Amino acid sequence: MKRRDFLKSVSGLAAGALAPTAPAIWSPAKADARSETLLIVSEGGPNNLDIHGVGTNVPGYEVSWNCYDRLISHEMKSGPGGVPYYDRDKFKPELAEDINIGDMSVTFKLRKNAKFHDGTPVTAKDVKWSLDRAVSVGGFPTFQMSAGSLTKPEQFVIVDDTTVRVDFLRKDKLTIPDLAVIVPCVVNSELVKKNASEKDPWGLEFTKQQTAGSGAYKVTKWTAGTEVVMERNDEWVCGPLPKIKRVIWRMVPQAGNRRALLERGDADISYELPFKDFQEMKASGKLNVVSLPFSNGIQYIGMNVTKPPFDNPKVRQAMAYAMPYQKIMDAVLFGLANPMFGAAKDRPTEVAWPQPTKYYTDMEKAKALLTEAGYANGFETTISFDLNFAGVNEPLCVLVQESLAQLGIKTTINKVPGANWRTELTKKEMPLFTNVFSGWLDYPEYFFYWCYHGNNSIFNTMSYKSPEMDKLIDGARIAAANGDTAAYDADVKGFVDLAFADIPRIPLYQPFVNVAMQKNVTGYQYWFHRRLDYRAMAKG
Repeated sequence: MKRRDFLKSVSGLAAGALAPTAPAIWSPAKADARSETLLIVSEGGPNNLDIHGVGTNVPGYEVSWNCYDRLISHEMKSGPGGVPYYDRDKFKPELAEDINIGDMSVTFKLRKNAKFHDGTPVTAKDVKWSLDRAVSVGGFPTFQMSAGSLTKPEQFVIVDDTTVRVDFLRKDKLTIPDLAVIVPCVVNSELVKKNASEKDPWGLEFTKQQTAGSGAYKVTKWTAGTEVVMERNDEWVCGPLPKIKRVIWRMVPQAGNRRALLERGDADISYELPFKDFQEMKASGKLNVVSLPFSNGIQYIGMNVTKPPFDNPKVRQAMAYAMPYQKIMDAVLFGLANPMFGAAKDRPTEVAWPQPTKYYTDMEKAKALLTEAGYANGFETTISFDLNFAGVNEPLCVLVQESLAQLGIKTTINKVPGANWRTELTKKEMPLFTNVFSGWLDYPEYFFYWCYHGNNSIFNTMSYKSPEMDKLIDGARIAAANGDTAAYDADVKGFVDLAFADIPRIPLYQPFVNVAMQKNVTGYQYWFHRRLDYRAMAKG
Protein backbone atom coordinates (compact mmCIF):
# COMPACT_ATOMS: atom_id res chain seq x y z
CA MET A 1 0.00 0.00 0.00
CA LYS A 2 1.32 3.43 -0.94
CA ARG A 3 1.57 5.86 1.93
CA ARG A 4 -0.39 8.49 0.04
CA ASP A 5 -3.38 6.12 0.07
CA PHE A 6 -3.23 5.90 3.85
CA LEU A 7 -6.06 8.27 4.64
CA LYS A 8 -8.40 6.77 2.09
CA SER A 9 -7.90 3.29 3.49
CA VAL A 10 -8.17 4.31 7.11
CA SER A 11 -11.37 6.28 6.72
CA GLY A 12 -12.87 3.13 5.22
CA LEU A 13 -11.34 0.87 7.86
CA ALA A 14 -12.38 2.91 10.83
CA ALA A 15 -15.90 3.55 9.59
CA GLY A 16 -15.52 7.27 9.44
CA ALA A 17 -13.36 7.53 12.54
CA LEU A 18 -11.02 9.93 10.77
CA ALA A 19 -11.80 13.33 9.33
CA PRO A 20 -11.87 12.98 5.54
CA THR A 21 -10.47 16.51 5.24
CA ALA A 22 -7.33 15.66 7.23
CA PRO A 23 -4.08 16.51 5.41
CA ALA A 24 -2.58 13.71 3.30
CA ILE A 25 0.81 13.70 4.96
CA TRP A 26 2.18 10.77 3.02
CA SER A 27 2.24 12.35 -0.46
CA PRO A 28 5.63 12.12 -2.25
CA ALA A 29 6.02 15.91 -2.09
CA LYS A 30 6.01 15.63 1.68
CA ALA A 31 8.24 12.57 1.98
CA ASP A 32 10.85 14.55 3.93
CA ALA A 33 8.24 15.62 6.44
CA ARG A 34 7.51 11.94 7.15
CA SER A 35 10.75 11.58 9.10
CA GLU A 36 9.83 14.58 11.25
CA THR A 37 6.16 13.61 11.76
CA LEU A 38 5.01 11.19 14.43
CA LEU A 39 1.69 9.49 13.70
CA ILE A 40 0.03 8.02 16.79
CA VAL A 41 -3.15 5.93 16.76
CA SER A 42 -5.14 5.19 19.90
CA GLU A 43 -8.61 4.13 20.98
CA GLY A 44 -9.63 7.38 22.67
CA GLY A 45 -8.41 10.95 22.76
CA PRO A 46 -8.53 13.99 25.02
CA ASN A 47 -11.82 15.51 26.15
CA ASN A 48 -10.11 18.72 27.31
CA LEU A 49 -6.73 20.33 26.51
CA ASP A 50 -6.35 21.85 29.99
CA ILE A 51 -5.17 19.77 32.95
CA HIS A 52 -7.01 22.26 35.22
CA GLY A 53 -10.29 21.61 33.39
CA VAL A 54 -13.30 19.86 34.89
CA GLY A 55 -13.14 16.11 34.25
CA THR A 56 -10.04 16.20 32.02
CA ASN A 57 -9.36 12.58 31.06
CA VAL A 58 -6.06 10.68 30.93
CA PRO A 59 -5.40 11.37 27.19
CA GLY A 60 -5.74 15.07 28.08
CA TYR A 61 -2.68 14.67 30.31
CA GLU A 62 -0.57 13.90 27.24
CA VAL A 63 -1.48 17.19 25.57
CA SER A 64 -0.79 19.18 28.72
CA TRP A 65 2.56 17.49 29.37
CA ASN A 66 3.90 18.30 25.90
CA CYS A 67 2.36 21.77 25.42
CA TYR A 68 3.03 23.37 28.81
CA ASP A 69 6.18 23.79 30.90
CA ARG A 70 6.59 23.30 34.62
CA LEU A 71 9.20 24.90 36.87
CA ILE A 72 11.01 21.58 37.35
CA SER A 73 10.99 18.06 35.96
CA HIS A 74 12.65 14.70 36.66
CA GLU A 75 16.00 13.34 35.55
CA MET A 76 15.90 10.03 33.69
CA LYS A 77 17.53 6.72 34.67
CA SER A 78 17.77 3.29 33.06
CA GLY A 79 14.64 1.30 33.89
CA PRO A 80 13.56 -2.33 33.33
CA GLY A 81 15.00 -3.67 30.09
CA GLY A 82 17.16 -0.56 29.73
CA VAL A 83 14.15 1.65 28.89
CA PRO A 84 14.67 5.28 30.03
CA TYR A 85 12.57 5.72 33.20
CA TYR A 86 11.91 8.87 35.22
CA ASP A 87 13.93 9.07 38.46
CA ARG A 88 11.42 9.80 41.22
CA ASP A 89 14.12 11.21 43.53
CA LYS A 90 16.10 13.42 41.12
CA PHE A 91 14.89 16.74 39.74
CA LYS A 92 16.14 19.12 37.09
CA PRO A 93 15.19 22.66 36.05
CA GLU A 94 12.64 23.09 33.24
CA LEU A 95 11.15 26.60 33.07
CA ALA A 96 13.35 27.50 36.03
CA GLU A 97 17.08 27.75 35.29
CA ASP A 98 18.04 27.71 38.96
CA ILE A 99 16.46 26.13 42.06
CA ASN A 100 17.36 27.04 45.63
CA ILE A 101 15.70 24.82 48.25
CA GLY A 102 15.69 26.29 51.76
CA ASP A 103 14.35 24.93 55.03
CA MET A 104 10.81 26.31 54.61
CA SER A 105 10.73 27.59 51.01
CA VAL A 106 12.10 27.04 47.52
CA THR A 107 13.11 29.83 45.14
CA PHE A 108 13.05 29.54 41.34
CA LYS A 109 14.92 31.76 38.87
CA LEU A 110 13.12 31.68 35.51
CA ARG A 111 14.83 31.42 32.14
CA LYS A 112 14.97 34.99 30.84
CA ASN A 113 14.35 34.01 27.19
CA ALA A 114 11.30 31.74 27.74
CA LYS A 115 8.25 32.77 25.69
CA PHE A 116 4.66 31.62 25.38
CA HIS A 117 3.43 30.32 22.05
CA ASP A 118 2.12 33.80 21.14
CA GLY A 119 5.60 35.31 21.67
CA THR A 120 4.99 37.04 25.02
CA PRO A 121 7.69 36.52 27.66
CA VAL A 122 7.05 34.12 30.57
CA THR A 123 7.25 36.12 33.80
CA ALA A 124 6.97 35.49 37.52
CA LYS A 125 3.43 36.85 37.47
CA ASP A 126 2.41 34.12 34.99
CA VAL A 127 3.91 31.50 37.30
CA LYS A 128 2.12 32.88 40.35
CA TRP A 129 -1.20 33.18 38.50
CA SER A 130 -0.88 29.60 37.24
CA LEU A 131 -0.10 28.18 40.69
CA ASP A 132 -2.90 30.30 42.22
CA ARG A 133 -5.21 28.83 39.58
CA ALA A 134 -4.15 25.27 40.38
CA VAL A 135 -4.84 25.60 44.13
CA SER A 136 -8.08 27.60 43.66
CA VAL A 137 -9.91 26.05 40.72
CA GLY A 138 -11.20 23.10 42.78
CA GLY A 139 -11.60 19.44 41.92
CA PHE A 140 -8.69 17.27 40.82
CA PRO A 141 -6.02 20.01 40.31
CA THR A 142 -6.58 21.53 43.76
CA PHE A 143 -6.52 18.15 45.47
CA GLN A 144 -3.36 17.25 43.56
CA MET A 145 -1.63 20.41 44.80
CA SER A 146 -2.77 19.66 48.36
CA ALA A 147 -1.01 16.28 48.13
CA GLY A 148 2.23 18.27 48.43
CA SER A 149 0.86 20.74 51.03
CA LEU A 150 0.36 23.41 48.35
CA THR A 151 -3.05 24.87 49.20
CA LYS A 152 -2.94 28.70 49.45
CA PRO A 153 -2.23 31.43 46.89
CA GLU A 154 -0.23 33.22 49.62
CA GLN A 155 2.40 30.46 49.33
CA PHE A 156 3.41 31.70 45.86
CA VAL A 157 5.41 34.91 46.06
CA ILE A 158 6.73 37.11 43.23
CA VAL A 159 10.25 38.21 44.22
CA ASP A 160 10.93 40.04 40.94
CA ASP A 161 10.01 39.63 37.24
CA THR A 162 12.04 36.44 36.87
CA THR A 163 12.03 35.05 40.43
CA VAL A 164 9.29 33.15 42.27
CA ARG A 165 9.35 31.75 45.80
CA VAL A 166 7.14 28.93 47.06
CA ASP A 167 6.70 29.00 50.83
CA PHE A 168 6.05 25.74 52.69
CA LEU A 169 3.10 25.46 55.08
CA ARG A 170 4.84 22.54 56.77
CA LYS A 171 7.69 20.16 56.12
CA ASP A 172 6.42 17.69 53.54
CA LYS A 173 8.51 15.20 51.57
CA LEU A 174 5.97 15.43 48.72
CA THR A 175 6.15 19.23 48.12
CA ILE A 176 9.07 19.32 45.66
CA PRO A 177 7.94 16.19 43.75
CA ASP A 178 4.45 17.70 43.52
CA LEU A 179 5.85 20.72 41.64
CA ALA A 180 7.11 18.35 38.90
CA VAL A 181 3.75 16.70 38.08
CA ILE A 182 1.44 17.84 35.27
CA VAL A 183 -0.87 20.12 37.30
CA PRO A 184 1.50 23.02 38.27
CA CYS A 185 2.02 23.94 34.61
CA VAL A 186 2.59 27.55 33.62
CA VAL A 187 -0.21 29.24 31.68
CA ASN A 188 -0.18 32.46 29.64
CA SER A 189 -2.06 34.48 32.25
CA GLU A 190 -2.73 37.63 30.20
CA LEU A 191 -4.09 35.64 27.25
CA VAL A 192 -6.35 33.52 29.46
CA LYS A 193 -7.56 36.51 31.52
CA LYS A 194 -8.67 38.22 28.29
CA ASN A 195 -10.84 35.19 27.61
CA ALA A 196 -12.18 34.71 31.14
CA SER A 197 -15.49 35.94 32.51
CA GLU A 198 -17.19 36.58 35.83
CA LYS A 199 -18.70 33.08 35.64
CA ASP A 200 -15.41 31.56 34.49
CA PRO A 201 -12.67 33.60 36.22
CA TRP A 202 -9.91 31.11 35.37
CA GLY A 203 -10.78 30.96 31.65
CA LEU A 204 -11.40 27.20 31.66
CA GLU A 205 -13.73 27.31 28.65
CA PHE A 206 -11.02 29.01 26.59
CA THR A 207 -8.20 26.63 27.58
CA LYS A 208 -10.43 23.59 27.10
CA GLN A 209 -10.30 24.21 23.34
CA GLN A 210 -6.75 25.53 22.83
CA THR A 211 -3.37 25.44 24.51
CA ALA A 212 -1.94 28.59 26.12
CA GLY A 213 1.50 27.46 27.21
CA SER A 214 5.19 27.82 26.53
CA GLY A 215 5.91 24.11 26.01
CA ALA A 216 7.73 22.25 23.26
CA TYR A 217 4.51 21.72 21.26
CA LYS A 218 1.30 23.62 20.56
CA VAL A 219 -2.06 22.28 19.41
CA THR A 220 -2.88 23.61 15.94
CA LYS A 221 -5.98 21.48 15.36
CA TRP A 222 -8.27 19.45 17.58
CA THR A 223 -11.35 17.60 16.42
CA ALA A 224 -12.74 15.90 19.53
CA GLY A 225 -12.93 12.14 19.15
CA THR A 226 -11.08 12.24 15.82
CA GLU A 227 -7.69 13.93 15.74
CA VAL A 228 -5.20 16.16 17.53
CA VAL A 229 -2.46 17.90 15.55
CA MET A 230 0.50 19.42 17.40
CA GLU A 231 3.35 21.44 15.89
CA ARG A 232 6.78 21.95 17.43
CA ASN A 233 7.39 25.29 19.14
CA ASP A 234 10.69 26.29 17.51
CA GLU A 235 11.21 28.98 20.18
CA TRP A 236 11.21 26.46 23.04
CA VAL A 237 14.17 26.98 25.39
CA CYS A 238 13.51 24.59 28.29
CA GLY A 239 15.43 21.69 26.76
CA PRO A 240 17.04 20.51 23.51
CA LEU A 241 14.78 21.29 20.53
CA PRO A 242 12.80 18.10 19.78
CA LYS A 243 13.55 16.19 16.57
CA ILE A 244 9.84 15.61 15.90
CA LYS A 245 8.33 18.67 14.20
CA ARG A 246 4.75 17.50 13.99
CA VAL A 247 2.58 15.08 15.94
CA ILE A 248 -0.63 13.73 14.41
CA TRP A 249 -2.65 11.74 16.92
CA ARG A 250 -5.65 9.93 15.48
CA MET A 251 -8.47 8.17 17.27
CA VAL A 252 -9.07 4.79 15.62
CA PRO A 253 -11.64 2.97 17.78
CA GLN A 254 -11.15 -0.55 16.38
CA ALA A 255 -8.07 -2.30 17.81
CA GLY A 256 -7.72 -4.45 14.67
CA ASN A 257 -7.46 -1.32 12.54
CA ARG A 258 -4.81 0.19 14.82
CA ARG A 259 -2.77 -2.99 14.62
CA ALA A 260 -3.11 -3.15 10.83
CA LEU A 261 -1.92 0.47 10.48
CA LEU A 262 1.12 -0.30 12.64
CA GLU A 263 2.01 -3.52 10.86
CA ARG A 264 1.76 -1.85 7.45
CA GLY A 265 4.04 0.94 8.64
CA ASP A 266 1.32 3.58 8.17
CA ALA A 267 1.30 4.51 11.87
CA ASP A 268 4.36 5.01 14.04
CA ILE A 269 3.15 4.22 17.52
CA SER A 270 0.13 2.85 19.39
CA TYR A 271 -0.88 1.76 22.85
CA GLU A 272 -4.17 0.44 24.28
CA LEU A 273 -4.15 -2.61 22.00
CA PRO A 274 -5.44 -5.97 23.26
CA PHE A 275 -2.77 -7.77 25.25
CA LYS A 276 -2.94 -10.74 22.87
CA ASP A 277 -1.92 -8.38 20.05
CA PHE A 278 1.05 -7.09 22.05
CA GLN A 279 2.23 -10.63 22.76
CA GLU A 280 1.89 -11.59 19.07
CA MET A 281 3.67 -8.43 17.90
CA LYS A 282 6.46 -9.07 20.42
CA ALA A 283 6.85 -12.59 19.07
CA SER A 284 6.92 -11.47 15.41
CA GLY A 285 9.78 -9.02 16.11
CA LYS A 286 8.73 -6.57 13.36
CA LEU A 287 7.91 -3.79 15.84
CA ASN A 288 9.45 -2.62 19.08
CA VAL A 289 7.09 -3.44 21.97
CA VAL A 290 7.76 -2.01 25.42
CA SER A 291 5.98 -3.50 28.49
CA LEU A 292 6.61 -1.90 31.88
CA PRO A 293 4.62 -2.08 35.14
CA PHE A 294 2.69 1.07 36.11
CA SER A 295 4.61 2.84 38.84
CA ASN A 296 2.42 2.94 41.98
CA GLY A 297 -0.56 1.62 40.00
CA ILE A 298 -3.37 -0.89 40.38
CA GLN A 299 -6.42 -2.01 38.43
CA TYR A 300 -9.16 -2.65 40.95
CA ILE A 301 -12.82 -3.39 41.48
CA GLY A 302 -14.35 -0.56 43.51
CA MET A 303 -17.53 -0.68 45.59
CA ASN A 304 -19.55 2.29 46.80
CA VAL A 305 -19.42 1.75 50.57
CA THR A 306 -22.14 4.33 51.32
CA LYS A 307 -24.93 2.24 49.79
CA PRO A 308 -26.23 -1.31 50.39
CA PRO A 309 -25.12 -3.98 49.88
CA PHE A 310 -21.53 -2.67 49.69
CA ASP A 311 -21.81 -0.81 53.00
CA ASN A 312 -21.42 -4.27 54.58
CA PRO A 313 -17.74 -5.34 54.98
CA LYS A 314 -18.72 -9.03 54.73
CA VAL A 315 -20.25 -8.42 51.30
CA ARG A 316 -17.05 -6.69 50.22
CA GLN A 317 -14.94 -9.59 51.52
CA ALA A 318 -17.24 -12.03 49.70
CA MET A 319 -16.69 -10.04 46.49
CA ALA A 320 -12.92 -10.27 47.02
CA TYR A 321 -13.15 -14.07 47.23
CA ALA A 322 -15.43 -14.18 44.16
CA MET A 323 -13.09 -12.43 41.73
CA PRO A 324 -11.84 -14.63 38.84
CA TYR A 325 -8.28 -13.38 39.31
CA GLN A 326 -6.34 -15.97 37.32
CA LYS A 327 -8.87 -16.01 34.46
CA ILE A 328 -8.39 -12.24 34.11
CA MET A 329 -4.59 -12.65 34.13
CA ASP A 330 -4.72 -15.37 31.46
CA ALA A 331 -7.64 -14.49 29.18
CA VAL A 332 -7.55 -10.67 29.29
CA LEU A 333 -3.93 -9.75 30.07
CA PHE A 334 -2.02 -12.70 28.57
CA GLY A 335 0.34 -12.46 31.51
CA LEU A 336 1.21 -8.79 30.91
CA ALA A 337 0.59 -7.65 34.51
CA ASN A 338 1.76 -8.36 38.05
CA PRO A 339 -0.86 -10.28 40.10
CA MET A 340 -2.09 -8.49 43.24
CA PHE A 341 -3.86 -11.47 44.85
CA GLY A 342 -3.11 -14.78 46.52
CA ALA A 343 -0.23 -13.75 48.80
CA ALA A 344 0.92 -16.56 51.07
CA LYS A 345 -0.88 -16.56 54.43
CA ASP A 346 2.38 -16.29 56.35
CA ARG A 347 3.78 -13.52 54.17
CA PRO A 348 4.37 -10.41 56.30
CA THR A 349 3.03 -7.03 55.20
CA GLU A 350 5.72 -5.04 53.41
CA VAL A 351 6.54 -1.33 53.62
CA ALA A 352 5.70 -1.07 49.93
CA TRP A 353 2.92 -0.39 47.46
CA PRO A 354 1.56 -2.06 45.45
CA GLN A 355 1.65 -5.47 47.13
CA PRO A 356 -0.66 -8.48 46.78
CA THR A 357 -3.61 -9.22 49.06
CA LYS A 358 -4.22 -12.61 50.69
CA TYR A 359 -7.52 -12.96 48.79
CA TYR A 360 -7.85 -15.58 46.06
CA THR A 361 -10.79 -17.15 44.19
CA ASP A 362 -12.81 -19.24 46.68
CA MET A 363 -16.50 -19.40 45.84
CA GLU A 364 -17.38 -21.36 48.99
CA LYS A 365 -15.87 -18.69 51.24
CA ALA A 366 -17.62 -16.02 49.19
CA LYS A 367 -20.98 -17.82 49.53
CA ALA A 368 -20.55 -18.25 53.31
CA LEU A 369 -19.72 -14.55 53.79
CA LEU A 370 -22.70 -13.48 51.66
CA THR A 371 -24.99 -15.70 53.74
CA GLU A 372 -23.61 -14.19 56.98
CA ALA A 373 -24.27 -10.74 55.55
CA GLY A 374 -27.90 -11.64 54.80
CA TYR A 375 -27.56 -12.03 51.03
CA ALA A 376 -27.72 -15.82 50.69
CA ASN A 377 -29.64 -15.47 47.42
CA GLY A 378 -27.41 -12.72 46.04
CA PHE A 379 -28.58 -9.32 44.78
CA GLU A 380 -28.73 -7.19 41.65
CA THR A 381 -26.20 -4.49 40.79
CA THR A 382 -24.47 -2.67 37.93
CA ILE A 383 -20.78 -2.88 37.05
CA SER A 384 -19.40 0.12 35.14
CA PHE A 385 -16.26 0.71 33.10
CA ASP A 386 -14.52 3.36 30.99
CA LEU A 387 -15.09 2.71 27.27
CA ASN A 388 -11.80 4.52 26.47
CA PHE A 389 -10.09 1.36 27.75
CA ALA A 390 -12.68 -1.16 26.57
CA GLY A 391 -10.02 -3.57 25.27
CA VAL A 392 -9.23 -4.60 28.86
CA ASN A 393 -12.27 -3.40 30.78
CA GLU A 394 -15.00 -5.13 28.79
CA PRO A 395 -13.68 -8.73 28.91
CA LEU A 396 -12.68 -8.15 32.55
CA CYS A 397 -16.25 -7.11 33.45
CA VAL A 398 -17.72 -10.07 31.53
CA LEU A 399 -15.55 -12.49 33.55
CA VAL A 400 -16.54 -10.78 36.82
CA GLN A 401 -20.22 -10.92 35.76
CA GLU A 402 -19.95 -14.67 35.09
CA SER A 403 -18.21 -15.32 38.40
CA LEU A 404 -20.71 -13.32 40.48
CA ALA A 405 -23.61 -15.11 38.76
CA GLN A 406 -22.48 -18.31 40.55
CA LEU A 407 -23.41 -16.56 43.83
CA GLY A 408 -26.80 -15.36 42.58
CA ILE A 409 -25.42 -11.83 42.06
CA LYS A 410 -26.94 -10.48 38.85
CA THR A 411 -24.82 -7.70 37.30
CA THR A 412 -25.69 -5.43 34.39
CA ILE A 413 -22.63 -4.07 32.57
CA ASN A 414 -22.66 -0.27 32.14
CA LYS A 415 -20.32 1.04 29.42
CA VAL A 416 -19.49 4.70 30.12
CA PRO A 417 -18.14 6.79 27.19
CA GLY A 418 -14.56 7.82 27.86
CA ALA A 419 -15.36 11.56 27.65
CA ASN A 420 -17.85 11.14 30.55
CA TRP A 421 -15.94 8.67 32.72
CA ARG A 422 -14.18 11.14 35.00
CA THR A 423 -17.45 13.04 35.51
CA GLU A 424 -19.26 9.81 36.46
CA LEU A 425 -16.47 8.86 38.90
CA THR A 426 -16.74 12.28 40.52
CA LYS A 427 -20.47 11.81 41.18
CA LYS A 428 -19.64 8.68 43.22
CA GLU A 429 -22.95 7.04 42.42
CA MET A 430 -21.79 3.90 40.60
CA PRO A 431 -22.26 0.90 42.93
CA LEU A 432 -19.60 -1.35 41.38
CA PHE A 433 -16.93 -0.47 38.82
CA THR A 434 -13.45 -1.20 37.58
CA ASN A 435 -10.81 1.47 37.26
CA VAL A 436 -7.06 2.04 37.33
CA PHE A 437 -5.30 4.39 39.68
CA SER A 438 -1.60 5.07 39.33
CA GLY A 439 -0.09 7.55 41.78
CA TRP A 440 2.05 10.20 40.09
CA LEU A 441 4.36 10.31 43.11
CA ASP A 442 5.73 6.85 43.76
CA TYR A 443 5.19 6.64 47.54
CA PRO A 444 2.66 4.42 49.39
CA GLU A 445 1.30 7.32 51.49
CA TYR A 446 0.64 9.33 48.32
CA PHE A 447 -1.44 6.52 46.79
CA PHE A 448 -3.42 6.11 50.02
CA TYR A 449 -3.90 9.87 50.46
CA TRP A 450 -5.64 9.92 47.08
CA CYS A 451 -7.57 6.67 47.31
CA TYR A 452 -8.43 5.92 50.95
CA HIS A 453 -8.28 9.18 52.91
CA GLY A 454 -11.48 10.66 54.39
CA ASN A 455 -10.74 13.91 52.50
CA ASN A 456 -12.66 11.91 49.89
CA SER A 457 -10.77 12.98 46.77
CA ILE A 458 -12.08 12.20 43.29
CA PHE A 459 -10.03 8.96 43.34
CA ASN A 460 -11.50 7.76 46.64
CA THR A 461 -14.08 6.36 44.27
CA MET A 462 -15.65 4.19 46.99
CA SER A 463 -16.43 7.17 49.32
CA TYR A 464 -14.57 5.22 52.01
CA LYS A 465 -14.04 6.96 55.36
CA SER A 466 -12.21 5.64 58.40
CA PRO A 467 -10.70 7.84 61.13
CA GLU A 468 -8.19 5.06 61.83
CA MET A 469 -7.11 5.03 58.17
CA ASP A 470 -6.75 8.83 58.09
CA LYS A 471 -4.59 8.75 61.23
CA LEU A 472 -2.24 6.16 59.66
CA ILE A 473 -1.94 8.02 56.32
CA ASP A 474 -1.35 11.39 58.02
CA GLY A 475 1.12 9.74 60.41
CA ALA A 476 3.13 8.27 57.53
CA ARG A 477 3.34 11.69 55.84
CA ILE A 478 4.58 13.36 59.03
CA ALA A 479 7.06 10.55 59.71
CA ALA A 480 8.40 10.80 56.12
CA ALA A 481 8.90 14.57 56.48
CA ASN A 482 10.74 14.09 59.79
CA GLY A 483 12.82 11.10 58.67
CA ASP A 484 11.29 8.87 61.37
CA THR A 485 11.72 5.49 59.63
CA ALA A 486 10.28 3.31 62.43
CA ALA A 487 7.04 5.33 62.68
CA TYR A 488 6.79 5.51 58.88
CA ASP A 489 7.16 1.73 58.47
CA ALA A 490 4.55 1.03 61.16
CA ASP A 491 2.03 3.45 59.63
CA VAL A 492 2.46 2.12 56.07
CA LYS A 493 2.01 -1.50 57.21
CA GLY A 494 -0.98 -0.35 59.26
CA PHE A 495 -2.82 1.34 56.40
CA VAL A 496 -2.14 -1.53 53.98
CA ASP A 497 -3.51 -4.08 56.50
CA LEU A 498 -6.59 -1.93 57.14
CA ALA A 499 -7.25 -1.47 53.42
CA PHE A 500 -7.17 -5.25 52.94
CA ALA A 501 -9.41 -5.94 55.97
CA ASP A 502 -12.04 -3.31 55.09
CA ILE A 503 -11.54 -4.00 51.34
CA PRO A 504 -13.53 -1.05 49.88
CA ARG A 505 -11.68 -1.77 46.63
CA ILE A 506 -10.29 -5.09 45.46
CA PRO A 507 -6.81 -4.93 43.89
CA LEU A 508 -6.71 -7.21 40.83
CA TYR A 509 -3.30 -6.60 39.28
CA GLN A 510 -0.57 -4.04 38.62
CA PRO A 511 -1.04 -3.21 34.93
CA PHE A 512 1.73 -2.87 32.37
CA VAL A 513 2.13 0.03 29.99
CA ASN A 514 2.37 -1.56 26.55
CA VAL A 515 3.55 0.56 23.64
CA ALA A 516 4.18 -0.73 20.11
CA MET A 517 6.29 1.37 17.76
CA GLN A 518 8.12 1.15 14.48
CA LYS A 519 11.78 0.09 14.72
CA ASN A 520 12.90 3.54 13.51
CA VAL A 521 11.16 5.33 16.41
CA THR A 522 13.57 6.04 19.27
CA GLY A 523 13.55 8.00 22.52
CA TYR A 524 10.53 6.45 24.24
CA GLN A 525 10.61 7.25 27.98
CA TYR A 526 8.46 5.90 30.81
CA TRP A 527 6.86 8.69 32.85
CA PHE A 528 4.72 8.59 36.00
CA HIS A 529 1.70 9.75 33.94
CA ARG A 530 2.20 6.80 31.52
CA ARG A 531 1.69 9.01 28.46
CA LEU A 532 4.04 9.79 25.58
CA ASP A 533 6.68 12.50 25.87
CA TYR A 534 7.34 13.59 22.28
CA ARG A 535 10.23 15.85 23.26
CA ALA A 536 12.77 13.01 23.46
CA MET A 537 11.46 11.02 20.50
CA ALA A 538 13.00 10.79 17.04
CA LYS A 539 12.62 8.82 13.83
CA GLY A 540 15.54 7.30 12.01
